[in-house]
Amino acid sequence: MVADPVRGVDYPATYQQLLAWFPDDAACLDYLASLRWAEGFVCPGCGGGEYWRTGAGLWMCKRCQRRTSVTAGTIFHRTRTPLSTWFAAIWFVTSQKNGVSALGLQRVLGFGSYETAWAWLHKLRRAMVRPERDRLSGVVELDETMIGGVSRGTMGGFGDKVGVLVAVEHNDARRLGRVRLAVAQRPGTTELVDFGTAVIEPGSLVRTDGARALRRLATLGFTHEYTTSYTTADRASVLPGVHLVASLLKRWLIGTLHYRVEEQHLPYYLDEYTFRFNRRTSRSRGLLFYRLLEQAVQTDPHPLHTLLKPNESHIPDFT
Repeated sequence: MVADPVRGVDYPATYQQLLAWFPDDAACLDYLASLRWAEGFVCPGCGGGEYWRTGAGLWMCKRCQRRTSVTAGTIFHRTRTPLSTWFAAIWFVTSQKNGVSALGLQRVLGFGSYETAWAWLHKLRRAMVRPERDRLSGVVELDETMIGGVSRGTMGGFGDKVGVLVAVEHNDARRLGRVRLAVAQRPGTTELVDFGTAVIEPGSLVRTDGARALRRLATLGFTHEYTTSYTTADRASVLPGVHLVASLLKRWLIGTLHYRVEEQHLPYYLDEYTFRFNRRTSRSRGLLFYRLLEQAVQTDPHPLHTLLKPNESHIPDFT
């Protein structure tokens, strides 16, 4: 991973530059290789680092003769669509402040079916959050909010409310830092405490409302401050960061996705929102393109059937 990639050098600065850099699959493969093997090629079979390039665009290990594709085991695994189209899709997804809907992506790329655009977006959402990401630290607000308009079992429409756990970091007195979000499996329980211990660095100052269950945080390595919201005239003033993030999340679900969210897919929409929110101050949208591609080559393929009916592997275990 390049710590500080340079605009126009490590990633394209404009869409016109994107088209110039990646006119064909060969150029895309070379770029993906530089991201996947940033420290140099490593054979997945024997660990060798020396290779030949074959005419089919594969990397062949000089030691064991194994042929490896740079897209194998990634979200691009066995794709029949030109990689330049994938790159264009990632550019559109990351260059728009609020992202795009599946219908919007279908229209801009000319896909023959809505399902293709929907599947591509869900593959990309799987790459938007790094499992090894750092915990929040410093001053962190922690609370739970309810998201409405999430349908249960069918696309579209208005359904029941779903609980979402929210942790918001403060950089200083007036600016918010990073966020962490997760679907609540047991709203109103001590799950929020488990979530907090999983995503917040010990020693941090954690601010919550006055729920008694949350007072356990003081015994778990955190400095805990709480305000009883029902004694406050303006409840939003108790945890302003959480309320702002929750409000923006709901607005995004309505404005970009038009509430076309099924409950089983909500965790991945939260991942997309987290990806965007945590990079909202980036000066170059091309950097988001770079970071998403960087994570895409480290993300499993996720065939269509696993996207349609995701298992419980994404549900975090906070116990």
